[in-house]
Amino acid sequence: MSLLDPLFARLIRKGQLTRIDTDGGSRTFGTPDPDFPDVTIRLHDRRVGLDILRKPTLGMAEAYMDGRVTIEAGDIWNLVSLFRANNPWESGRSIETKGPVKRALKAVSKQFGRINDRAQARRNVKHHYDLSDRLYDLFLDRDRQYSCAYFTDPDNSLEQAQADKKAHIAAKLALRPGQKILDIGCGWGGMALYLHEKCGVDVLGVTLSEEQLKVARERAAAAGVADHVRFELIDYRDVGPALGAPFDRIVSVGMFEHVGVGNYRDFFRNCHNLLTPDGVMLLHTIGRMGKAKKTDAFTRKYTFPGSHVPSLSQMMQASEPNKLMVTDVEVLRLHYGLTLRRWYDRTVAAREQIEALYDARFFRMWTLYLAGAAAGFDHGGTVNYQVQYARSRHALPITRDYMMQAETALRAASDS
Repeated sequence: MSLLDPLFARLIRKGQLTRIDTDGGSRTFGTPDPDFPDVTIRLHDRRVGLDILRKPTLGMAEAYMDGRVTIEAGDIWNLVSLFRANNPWESGRSIETKGPVKRALKAVSKQFGRINDRAQARRNVKHHYDLSDRLYDLFLDRDRQYSCAYFTDPDNSLEQAQADKKAHIAAKLALRPGQKILDIGCGWGGMALYLHEKCGVDVLGVTLSEEQLKVARERAAAAGVADHVRFELIDYRDVGPALGAPFDRIVSVGMFEHVGVGNYRDFFRNCHNLLTPDGVMLLHTIGRMGKAKKTDAFTRKYTFPGSHVPSLSQMMQASEPNKLMVTDVEVLRLHYGLTLRRWYDRTVAAREQIEALYDARFFRMWTLYLAGAAAGFDHGGTVNYQVQYARSRHALPITRDYMMQAETALRAASDS
């Protein structure tokens, strides 16, 4: 009996996982189910089992990336989905086993994970967002929206869903022409340019990525709007009057995950101080249902070092002492899974180009990252939160009708 038999037998009940061992023998776990994929994997060395037992998710991930585990039937999306779908968040079961030693190590490492000063924040951003522009062009939409799209129909294209996401967010900001907007974590500038074009506002976008800054400035210059849409390489904590503060509105999309849990109160205090007395903020972030937990080892090591996915309670506990009033909360449950599926399909289609940019190991890492993230939204405990804040209870209309009206108008303008 393989060391992995008890683990796989516990985790796989529906759908089938067949494991081919180094000696050619095989063992199948689970039962056929039309709603679950069937996958066959091959182990190429004897240490794989021990590595997976020691650290199930990271051990399997690195063995796959290194070619020590290959997938003979199905693909990495099917493999990750099979494990996750059998152990959904609602069930309370965990893929990782937790003994007293692991719990103690987790408590210690959690303290180190709180550290995210300016220098570390810049290093973390550079690790992921300063990869080749060509890579992002291969799997993102034309506007390079690298965050959860908004699907009014699950069959919509990625381009349509990302355009609808921008309209959805802009509508919640209740914008008026001539207002000043701060975009914290502006990416390649798409949201800032959209808000200026569709709503007639002036926008300052801030980022810690040199590659994103370069592209964003080039886009603003090419559109002839650089005097209305500016971009700066600066930490949000260092924005002040010299850059136009205070602002009528703040928007932040896909950046809060990188703030670090120890900095949440400082983040909201800064946002409060950067808003005018009747200012409004829209925060769009990946979030965790239920109790927050430490970021998984694969994500910390390979994709987003220093990141932390917040629970809604963590966000509320950090914003409330800073007198930012929660005026609207929306939970996007399945939208990011749909987004990631499209990113994954485009990545697989661009395999040759990506392996030419980097190598085969990077390609396997990237597809694993996308598949794992999608499984978290489809079956795990992750969602997207859109939380609207205001400094004054009188800053916004007393019903949500204004959001629907503005969103309808913005979509119509995009379609024309």
